[in-house]
Amino acid sequence: MLPESLNNIIRTRRSIYPKQYSERPIEQAVLQEILENANWAPTHKKTEPWRFIVFEGANRQHLSDYLGNYYLANTPAEKQSEIKLKNIRIKPVQASIVIAICMQRDPEERLPEWEEVAAVASAVQNMWLSCTAYGIGAYWSSPSSIIKAGEFLQLASGERCLGLFYMGYFDGQAPPVDRKPVGEKVRSWTPATK
Repeated sequence: MLPESLNNIIRTRRSIYPKQYSERPIEQAVLQEILENANWAPTHKKTEPWRFIVFEGANRQHLSDYLGNYYLANTPAEKQSEIKLKNIRIKPVQASIVIAICMQRDPEERLPEWEEVAAVASAVQNMWLSCTAYGIGAYWSSPSSIIKAGEFLQLASGERCLGLFYMGYFDGQAPPVDRKPVGEKVRSWTPATK
């Protein structure tokens, strides 16, 4: 791969939301490549803490039902909104695939938890860049409903969910995004003077 191609993929990665997705399905071979790329994220002490639970086909409706029911059970009646409930329920079925992003904590706790969270985030970045390369839109969401979904997701001991990764092909262009110059975020270290 040419460096220019990698630069372009990194710089054109965007959050593309489920309402923008088309009905074109994501092929299983493409999904497997995306997950395999996630598996090659950096990981301290080789704990490989990322875990993924894939919702596709009819199982997206089960996720939709869970998210909607959680909202109704955990939002005071006077604060509930039919529009918000509809939006919560429709996102999983608008996506071709939804992946629960989970983390398995090292049972021996040989490293700080934040390092394993960072490893999972790196795996998600690999998925996101892979989606961009395939022309698939993606979006990482972390509502409290899924963070607290251990029972629904049937998580193992030491596992926890960090969010949902929505995926789907989309029509049109990814929206442009500006970044402040990197020079504003980088400095050379120099010894402190007394």
